[in-house]
Amino acid sequence: MPTRALRHLPVLVIWLSAACATPRPAPGGGAPLLQPGAPGQDTRAISTAAATDLSRVPVTAADIQFMQGMIGHHAQAIEMVELLKTRTARADLQLLARRIEASQQDEIVMMTQWLQDRGQPMPDAHAHHRHDAALMPGMLTAEQMAALAAARGAAFDRLFLAGMIRHHEGALTMVRELFASPGAAQESEIFAFASDVDADQRMEIERMGALLNQLESSR
Repeated sequence: MPTRALRHLPVLVIWLSAACATPRPAPGGGAPLLQPGAPGQDTRAISTAAATDLSRVPVTAADIQFMQGMIGHHAQAIEMVELLKTRTARADLQLLARRIEASQQDEIVMMTQWLQDRGQPMPDAHAHHRHDAALMPGMLTAEQMAALAAARGAAFDRLFLAGMIRHHEGALTMVRELFASPGAAQESEIFAFASDVDADQRMEIERMGALLNQLESSR
């Protein structure tokens, strides 16, 4: 079973348990249901009437900005991976880079479609190349990208891992800001995507941290 499917099994069990239990009437009509919370937050009970309302809540400005910003954020990560392909001899880093590239390319396609389906403008995915660009959290500056491009071997490996860890931590900040925005992430598609970004990038940060520690200890 795919990793993402396994990660959602606990949520599925909660929903099935709630469906099989004998519910008590909830204020506003309907039996109570359980809505998964944002990363780090508890599941909460809502009425069926509230669940119906949530399914019809339109996307917010914060939802749109999150998707637009994350496209540029992912685009820079892919550029970093492209540099790695010719600057490291480590097989473990090449494997990690292929995973990052594949997942983030797929997510850019999904985010692009999400915006198009809602008639929202597409961002300039390469706007971060401008020196006056406002960067998303964790993104490398033009100078930092130039330093990465100039490095080779172990020096590149350390810069890449430190930079990508910072980059991923920035994505976690973007997810936190999304969930903290009033009314945001209520639509099921963006909720699931933001939750996946949070879980996936936390796991990759752990993996990269371990690799960086190995490099530092071998100096």
